Amino acid sequence: MRTVFDEIPNDDRPPAGDRWSIWWDSEPLQRGPEPHPDWVITDHGAVDYELGVLKTGKEADVFLVERVVPGTDRAVILASKRYRSAEHTQFNRAGDYTVGRAAKRSRDNRAMAKRTTFGLEQAAGRWAAAEFDALKRLYAVGVPVPYPVQVHGTEVLMEFIGHGRTAAPRLAETRPDESELDSLWEQAAEALRRMTELGFAHGDLSPYNTVVHEGRLVVLDLPQVVDIYANPLGLTFLTRDVENLGSWFSARGVDRELVDDLHAEVLALAARP
Repeated sequence: MRTVFDEIPNDDRPPAGDRWSIWWDSEPLQRGPEPHPDWVITDHGAVDYELGVLKTGKEADVFLVERVVPGTDRAVILASKRYRSAEHTQFNRAGDYTVGRAAKRSRDNRAMAKRTTFGLEQAAGRWAAAEFDALKRLYAVGVPVPYPVQVHGTEVLMEFIGHGRTAAPRLAETRPDESELDSLWEQAAEALRRMTELGFAHGDLSPYNTVVHEGRLVVLDLPQVVDIYANPLGLTFLTRDVENLGSWFSARGVDRELVDDLHAEVLALAARP
């Protein structure tokens, strides 16, 4: 599979590694919220090693990248999400999610509407920027999402959730006992409340894009995050998020009334001025 690293001229590559760290290629607002966690590497001389594909999706592929400071023991594994151009995406219902969003420049909007090469690249960049912005805002209010390290063009680098090079299991792959199930449900409910208070619906929340790491539920895949006020389908997406996640929990022993109560609660939160 061709990656962005393959496109780097050989004379621009570092002596070791696949590319120089792109940390300083991003503007300050394209980096994660401060204070940066201690594990974030910002050194000018750092390099990135590509470790392989973690997963593929409808609109993007996720790779493992190790960012290293040569000559030291400082290194961190990151998840690198790279959006495909719109001509290569398999995500066919993007319009439902992007209602209420618009490019700042009318030139960009026209190019995307005409599906020019420039426009297709702009569309991919907008998905990356939307996910990075959502991660920053959700992380800041305590929603359990990966720390967003940086966005650069169509690539989002974020905290890797897992042990070593092994990703944390999806919620759907877990078999929690009763106490673990109750804890995970409370975490899921609180995440939905906080997202709603911020005016967001995930838009595609399910047991397949939430993972469990050391007892902690973490929400992933946020490019399609929906503004529940600007998007006329906002409350529909919010209802679907609660139902998709709540049905998994109720099928495993969580009282269905708790799911229904959560649905009523987030709708009430969304109705507040």
